[in-house]
Amino acid sequence: MSTQLFINTPQWSQADVDIYEKPCPMVQNKVAIVAERELRETEITKRDCLKQLKIWIQQNEDVKDCITDNNFLLRFLRVKKFSIPLAQQTLLKYLNFRKRFPGIFLNMDCRDPINNELISGGYIVVSPVRDNNGRRVVIYNTSKFDPKKYSGMHLAKAHAIVYETLLAEEDNQILGVTHVADLRGVNPSFFTLFSASDFGYLIKWGEQSIPMRHKEIHLINMPQTIKYVYDFAKSNLSKKLKQRLMVHDSHAQLFESVGQRCFPKEMGGTCTTVSKMIDSWKIELEEKRGRLLDIDRIQLLSDRYIQNSKKPIFGHGDDGLIGSFRRLEVD
Repeated sequence: MSTQLFINTPQWSQADVDIYEKPCPMVQNKVAIVAERELRETEITKRDCLKQLKIWIQQNEDVKDCITDNNFLLRFLRVKKFSIPLAQQTLLKYLNFRKRFPGIFLNMDCRDPINNELISGGYIVVSPVRDNNGRRVVIYNTSKFDPKKYSGMHLAKAHAIVYETLLAEEDNQILGVTHVADLRGVNPSFFTLFSASDFGYLIKWGEQSIPMRHKEIHLINMPQTIKYVYDFAKSNLSKKLKQRLMVHDSHAQLFESVGQRCFPKEMGGTCTTVSKMIDSWKIELEEKRGRLLDIDRIQLLSDRYIQNSKKPIFGHGDDGLIGSFRRLEVD
């Protein structure tokens, strides 16, 4: 899939979709091909799995006021290739993760002064141009984050807002995202943002709980002084993500992997200026603002059915559901 300009897809509907009615929205043909090839997604699979997941939510006493429109639920099904039990577990883990870190996940408002400062200042921005594989590119500039002014929770919340905004678009649920971090601004003050245990927990549980396909992670300008932090962070990643993590010695090497057109001129790219890129991204954030705030109404009353990854997760009323017992390849 060639590099292409980002095109907005239709916005989500606030009305919950009826549990038995209304077909899923069609995605562009190329994206649909990727969905079927990598996720085993077809219109029939989508329809049947959504029906089963909505019934389960309606019958689950531990989940209250859950959003049940297709856009929200499909992110959990897609990230687990339409395995019903795995999608259920990811939804429960997602809600539990949000519950344990309310400072990060509640009130994900792009208009909040601190959130707006981090976004407007250029710490984290999403390119309006997709990469060589048609994915959105999240660009992190650590030199724009002041660890003496902002906390680790501020940093994590900025990430959460960006990820949730991207997940509101179905193309991103299917194709996944590409991350590019410029680490030249990292200094010893960054190491005070999180304790080692919290940092490891956020990385490990974030990967398991956030229904996002992290397809590529590119790092550039990594100081040798933070090599041990990099090694620690990498040790908490799954084998799959470790294989997708790349450290580049030059921008030329980075551009070859991702596409020079995705990057602002200040990074040697050919897209546009950072300022215009931020303005473009803020429009998208504003469009999805209501969606992010609406997630706050979902409640997890108990974590009793959240399974340890080492334990079997089948059963609990899932016998015979589509996709439940199929072997999952690495996505």
